[in-house]
Amino acid sequence: MLLLVRHGETASNARGHLLGRADPPLSPTGQRQADAMAMWLPPADVVVSSPLMRARQTAAVFGRPVTVDERWIERDYGPYDDGPPDALSDEEWARWRCDEAFTPDGIEPESSIRRRVNAACEELSAQAASSVVIVVSHVSPIKSALAWALGITGTLAWRLFVEDAGVSRVDITDDGPVVRWFNRGGL
Repeated sequence: MLLLVRHGETASNARGHLLGRADPPLSPTGQRQADAMAMWLPPADVVVSSPLMRARQTAAVFGRPVTVDERWIERDYGPYDDGPPDALSDEEWARWRCDEAFTPDGIEPESSIRRRVNAACEELSAQAASSVVIVVSHVSPIKSALAWALGITGTLAWRLFVEDAGVSRVDITDDGPVVRWFNRGGL
């Protein structure tokens, strides 16, 4: 099984900021969320993490060696990183949500995230078919991984909300990936 774990809370998440490549640590609440998650998830055979500190801190609770994979890093928000969502105009938000080809200037497009995450998912599939693979990542890569599992493209990203410390489960079957859980345990 492939368990897609969003890192625990950071101070920036708590403020509702767009948090991409900025690298704040987990907040005390985020550390508690990570510790609690380690208590109810099955023991991991493999743990993979984004290179960002908040993901690596969350991955550390699983008590296994952690492989850092750059492909699981969060979207690059460029000049908007760690800033409030209202830094983008209402018009930009509306167009971004409706026009799959549009991304505001300076922000990594969904197609880039999809390519890197799809490749990472394909590589992990064989292991996840017979063992527990935990990937600790961020909102955008997790949404892309779920789209990969569902075999869809498009605006799925705007129709999902991934909670801090939320866990989604994808089983790898002979017939392909199957999403079994979405956002379990998130607070």
